[in-house]
Amino acid sequence: MPEDVLKRITEALKIDAGRVERKLVTFIRKKVLEAEAGGVVIGLSGGIDSSVTAALCVRALGPKKVMGISLPEIGVSDPSDVADARQVADNLGVDFRVIDIAPVVKAMREQLGFKPEAKLPNANILPRVRMVALYYYANLLNRLVAGCSNRSELRIGYFTKYGDGASDFAPLGSLYKTQVRELASHLGIPRQIIEKTPTAGLWRGQTDEGELGISYKDLDMILVGLDLGFKPAAIARAVGLSPGEVRSILERERRNLHKLKPPEIPSL
Repeated sequence: MPEDVLKRITEALKIDAGRVERKLVTFIRKKVLEAEAGGVVIGLSGGIDSSVTAALCVRALGPKKVMGISLPEIGVSDPSDVADARQVADNLGVDFRVIDIAPVVKAMREQLGFKPEAKLPNANILPRVRMVALYYYANLLNRLVAGCSNRSELRIGYFTKYGDGASDFAPLGSLYKTQVRELASHLGIPRQIIEKTPTAGLWRGQTDEGELGISYKDLDMILVGLDLGFKPAAIARAVGLSPGEVRSILERERRNLHKLKPPEIPSL
């Protein structure tokens, strides 16, 4: 019955936010200690994932060992995202700086032979430039880069390889987006950040759900349904989607699996 499938999926998405917080704080503290690092650097975008990651890192390490860096492309990025990032940093008491990556992105595009029609290759320059900046400060300060990818993004490969997917550890990697929202409420993340439309800031007006063609709520239900072993047709009936939409998520997951693996090495 579709109602039974939906009930099991909904139950599986529920979390004990307090327990999750404790486990992730312990995980972060352990990773930093193991690396003998002085703290962490976070790309603080003003979105929910980076805000939650920053809050967890502060609970694990204290504010003096957490640096938040906002890396907008001025003129393209939404100024409200920088304002939200600054609010989170102020609330947490962490070191915060804003670095405009527009001149670097412009110079790279010019040197690479900019092709306006190549939308995705051009857009992917941004997260890769941001990665370079984060690792510069991590190296400079003997810190780790705390990644902000959630399980929804990782499962379907919705990140830029060697860009926003590059980090030393990913505290939210076991949580689906809807679970991150629940944890964010528990941690006291500002309401406007929890409710804002998710975006990777790749181009003006870009949104995650617009690019994916599906809401995170539906995506998470599909992914959890697959985790539970339900067939695509059963998930589609339960969630109210077409079987083709469910199969497209399966295909995206298969196609992007290489993003989650290190470079393959041949056997000799």
